[in-house]
Amino acid sequence: MKREKVSSAVIRRLPRYYRHLTDLTLAGVVRISSNTLGKAMNLTASQIRQDLSCFGEFGQQGYGYNVESLRNAVSEILGMDQKHTAIILGVGNLGRALMENFHFSRSGFVLTAAFDVNPSLVGKSLAGVPVYSVEHLNSYLQSTPTSVGVLTVPRTAAAPMADRLVAGGVRGIWNFTNAELNVHKSGVVVENVHFADSLLALSYMISEAP
Repeated sequence: MKREKVSSAVIRRLPRYYRHLTDLTLAGVVRISSNTLGKAMNLTASQIRQDLSCFGEFGQQGYGYNVESLRNAVSEILGMDQKHTAIILGVGNLGRALMENFHFSRSGFVLTAAFDVNPSLVGKSLAGVPVYSVEHLNSYLQSTPTSVGVLTVPRTAAAPMADRLVAGGVRGIWNFTNAELNVHKSGVVVENVHFADSLLALSYMISEAP
């Protein structure tokens, strides 16, 4: 599968492709045209073909795309077959909600551990995931290679916790702290998630709606 330099806009659309193709697979749809898929996703057929062409040749003229095959290809592009592992730092309300309600496995991740400073949480298991003291984070990372660290700690703790994750060999940080993290180490990626940004965008759109 070829890999050209892919824009962030295309990368952001890939999970949407995967989600729609999964729904189509579950509905028993065998094949679909780029035009029909585009209408479902509010994209043009040309945009879909252009996005997918960044990774190879998919579909056949006059036939369209085999839904299951395309879903599997997008899954591979997204790295869902690489058995990524993740840990959570901070088992407060948000961290606990993610552990108990977010299906990491559906995105190709295995949630292996959580860390917190609260002694009433340490030693417990939430949703089948053990909670350790944050004091043991460094030794855990040394003994257990980890792909991604999920930050749900207080904002003031975001940067030092990120530094510890990077020092421990973590390759990605999913940051929910509302602090804009910038990690200056090659090969480490930070995904900053700001709930307020999404809500303010919604505020703008409903304010401008006729």
